[in-house]
Formats: sequence, C-alpha cells, structure tokens
Amino acid sequence: MTKTRTYNSTVLDQAAIEKRYFYRGGKRVFDIIASAAALVLLSPLFLIVALLIKFDDPRGPVFYSQIRLGKHLKPFKMYKFRSMIVDADKKLDQLLKYNDVDGAMFKMKDDPRITRIGKFIRKYSIDELPQLLNVLQGHMSLVGPRPPLQREIKRYTAYDKQRLYVKPGCTGLWQVTGRSNVGFKDMVELDLKYIRKRGFWFDLKVIFLTIKVMIHPNSAY
Repeated sequence: MTKTRTYNSTVLDQAAIEKRYFYRGGKRVFDIIASAAALVLLSPLFLIVALLIKFDDPRGPVFYSQIRLGKHLKPFKMYKFRSMIVDADKKLDQLLKYNDVDGAMFKMKDDPRITRIGKFIRKYSIDELPQLLNVLQGHMSLVGPRPPLQREIKRYTAYDKQRLYVKPGCTGLWQVTGRSNVGFKDMVELDLKYIRKRGFWFDLKVIFLTIKVMIHPNSAY
C-alpha cells in the first residue's frame, strides 16, 4: 500500500472560495478558449487513437463515459478514450481486494481489464484528452481536483468533501506529483493545497507540469 505523507489538516473557507469572482470568470474564459483550441489541434491524434482502439478491440466503442461528481456533488457524464475491455465495470468487484492504494479510490498496477492500446494511452494520459469536451461544456476545468465516482463519495468524510468546493479538473497537483504512487489521503491534501493556492499563474504552472509529465510519464497506470 502507498505510504501517506504528513500534512497539516486544513478546513477551507467555502464562502471565501465562492467570492473569487474575477478569478473564476477569467478561469472560465481561459478554459473555453484553451479547450476549443486543443480539440482542434489534437483532432488528428484523436483520429489515430480512435483507429487504434477499434483495431485492438473492434467490438467495443472508442469512447467511454462514466458518471462522476463535480462541484457540490453535482453529477455529470465524463468522457475518456476507452482503455479497458467492454465489460470492465462488471468485473470491478472481483478486483477490489487487489487495490494498490488506501482509501476511497481504486488503482491496480496490473489491472487485467486494460487493453493493449489502453496501457499505452493511460501511461501517457492520452485517454484523458476527451475531457476537453467536459471543459467546453462547463462540467470541468482544465485544472482542479479529479472528479470522484458515486461509489467513492460514500466513503468520504466531511473533510474529504472539501475537495469538491471547486469545479473538478482534467489535471491537478495529484497528476503532476507521483499520481499512482500517491494514496487517497495524499490526493485529498494535494487538492486542498491547490484550492488554497489556486490562481492564474498557479494554474498555468500545473498545465505546464502536466505537459511535461505527458511527454515524460511518471508512475501513471
């Protein structure tokens, strides 16, 4: 199991977070422009990945959607490139005992449900790129905490739920700080750290680090 770092527990001021109107408005404008531009520029890559997924597993769809919980626990449909076999969700219960991380999150290094092309696109975080559509739709931001599954939130404490005070993101401090080697408690603390420090320059820094991690992957699986 993943070792947990030591942090100073912090209770966030939700009212103060909501009052940051200028930052939130500017962040939304940037999200729209950046996600739209990225979708256009990355369209050739989307086509190549789609063809590889269909070649690897012709029976299944190219995209995979899943209900996640966003800001204030609001559910939405999150999109990804499919990296697992078609009936992967039905086999999850059989694999929970092999979870490689503690807490309300499932990660398995040698997950048998992952396809051959799935291993590659997960390693380089390419499977996450369709979430640019979620950003354009307003369900997500480019930078923010990862949106949890409905089954995961049942194990959240009130402290953990603070990470849902803001809109979830495609990337964040968790993704650029070890990712799969970071346990659930560490992920929560990294998200709360982001919420405390977030601003235009800090968001750009996280985006830059994300691009760096995609080129030179960390421990993602």
